Amino acid sequence: MKDNLDREINYMRISLTDRCNLRCSYCMPSGYNNFFKEEEVLTLEEIYTVAKIGSELGINKFRFTGGEPLVREGIEELIKKVKGLPGVNEVAITTNGILLPEKIKTLKENGLDRVNISLDSFREDRFKNITHNGDVKKVLKAIDMAIEYGIEVSLNVVIVKGKNQDEIMDFVRFSEDKGIKVRFIEIMPIGKGKDFIGMTSGEIEEVIKEERTYIEEETRKSNLRGPALYKSFYNESKGKTSTIGFISPISNCFCSDCNRIRLTCDGFLKQCLHWNSGTDLRAILRGEKTYEEAKMIIKDTIYNKPTHHNFGEKKNNVDIRFMSQIGG
Repeated sequence: MKDNLDREINYMRISLTDRCNLRCSYCMPSGYNNFFKEEEVLTLEEIYTVAKIGSELGINKFRFTGGEPLVREGIEELIKKVKGLPGVNEVAITTNGILLPEKIKTLKENGLDRVNISLDSFREDRFKNITHNGDVKKVLKAIDMAIEYGIEVSLNVVIVKGKNQDEIMDFVRFSEDKGIKVRFIEIMPIGKGKDFIGMTSGEIEEVIKEERTYIEEETRKSNLRGPALYKSFYNESKGKTSTIGFISPISNCFCSDCNRIRLTCDGFLKQCLHWNSGTDLRAILRGEKTYEEAKMIIKDTIYNKPTHHNFGEKKNNVDIRFMSQIGG
C-alpha cells in the first residue's frame, strides 16, 4: 500500500524480543536487565495476525529482529507460517549469528530467504570487548554455514571512531573473498548510540577509494529491499569485486524512499525509527476490536507515516528507548 506521501510501503520489520545474548556497547549497556515482562510481549500468534494483515495490505517482505530474534522460542515455525502467506516473497532475519549454526537447517527448510549478520570486528579480543564476551568464531561459522545452505548473506557493520575504524578494509576484503554484501551503517543517536562517535558513509567510502577502484553505483530506488545504497569496488591486484552498502540516515537522509513500517516486540506499530508515533496494537489485539477493525487501524497507521526523521534536532516526541527495545 501507499502512504500519504505516495511511498510504497511493502516492508515490515518485526521485533520478536528485546532480549539478547550479547551486550554490544552502543546498543545495550552491560548489566542491563530491564526487559519487558512475558505478558507485555506479543505472542507468536499475535505477531502472525499482524503479519497476515500486513500481507493483505501489500507487505511482501518481513524481517524478524530483536534484541536477538533467535533467542525467541518458536521463530522457526513463525517463519514458516509467514512465508506461507499469500503475496509474501521474502522472509529475513537480522541476527548476531551466535545461535545461527544450530538453527540454520530448520530455518532454511521453513523458508528463510536472507540473513543480515551484525559483525563489527574480526578480532577476537576486540569483538569480546564490543559485545561483552561474544565469540567471533561462532559468527564466522554462521556466515559460512548460511552461504553453504544457499541463504543470501549480508553483513551489517557499525564503524565507531576509537573502536574499529582500522578494520574497514578488512570488511571490504571479506566481501571480495566470500562474495557477500557488506553494509556500513551510520551509528544512530538512539539510546546508547548517543554516547559514541561514528563515521559517515562518505568518510568510509573515501577510505575504500584509497585502495580500491570505484566501479558503479546502484540507485536506491532499484533496490527495493531497504535503505542501503550499494556500490561496487574493484581490487585490481586480485581481480576481485566487492559489493559495499552504505546506510546513511544521518549524512544522507533517505526518508523520501522509505518503504518500511516497524512492529516492536511489545506490540507498538512504529511509523518511524526516530519518532515515538504509532499505534499500540497489543491493546487492540487483546481488546474487543474485530479483525477488520484492526486491519483498518493498521492501514491508517501506515498511511500516516511521518515525512522524515529529525535525528539532528532536539524534539519532544522522539523515541528515547534502546535499539534493543525498538527492534534493530
